[in-house]
Amino acid sequence: MREPTRVLLADDHTLVRRGVRLILEGEPDLTVVAEAGDGAEAVELARAREIDLAVLDIAMPRMTGLQAARELSRRLPDLRILILTMYDNEQYFFEALKAGASGYVLKSVADRDLVEACRAAVRDESFVYPGAERALVRSYLDRLHRGDDLPRRAVTEREEEILKLVAEGHTTKEIGELLFISAKTVERHRANLLHKLGMRDRLELTRYAIRAGLIDP
Repeated sequence: MREPTRVLLADDHTLVRRGVRLILEGEPDLTVVAEAGDGAEAVELARAREIDLAVLDIAMPRMTGLQAARELSRRLPDLRILILTMYDNEQYFFEALKAGASGYVLKSVADRDLVEACRAAVRDESFVYPGAERALVRSYLDRLHRGDDLPRRAVTEREEEILKLVAEGHTTKEIGELLFISAKTVERHRANLLHKLGMRDRLELTRYAIRAGLIDP
C-alpha cells in the first residue's frame, strides 16, 4: 500500500490550519506532517522535512504564499504546490500558475474541493475550482483575440519581497538581514519602487501592498 502524501500547511491563522488539517487527515492517503505560520517558515520547513505537497495561503507575514511558491519551485522542483485562498481573483490565479502551483482552491469551498485538488497535484495534474474554469478560459481567449498579453507584474519579484516587508514595518537593516542583501541594496530597491509606482513614502507603499494582497488591511 502506498504511503500517505506528506503535506505541509502554511497559513497565518491557527484556526484555518486546524480546519484544513481536519479535512485532510480524514483521508487515508493524506497526512499533515508540518505547519507554518508564514511563507518564510514554510520554505524552511519544506527544505528541512520530507514533504510531498505544500498547501499555501496567499496573504501571510514575511513572505506571501506566491513568494514562497516561487522559492520552493526553484529550490525543490519535485515538490507539488497548491494555493488555498479567500481571493477569487484572476490575477492571483495566473500568478499562482507562474509561481509553480498545480492548483488554486478557494477557502470557502475547501471542504468540497481541497482533497480532490491535493490528489490531482500528486498526480502532477492541474486543479482549478469549478466555478472559475469558464470565466478564466473566456478571459484568456478574449485577451488573445485582442492581441493582449497575460497580466503583467507591476514590480519584480525582489521588489515585491521588499515592498511587503516595508509595508509590514521592517527597518532597512531588518529587511537586509531577512533577504541576505545589504542595506544599500534595500534602499535602492525601495527608491525604485517609489519611482516606478509614482509614490512618495512608506504609507503609500503600504496602501499599495494592501490593494495588491501582499498584506492584510
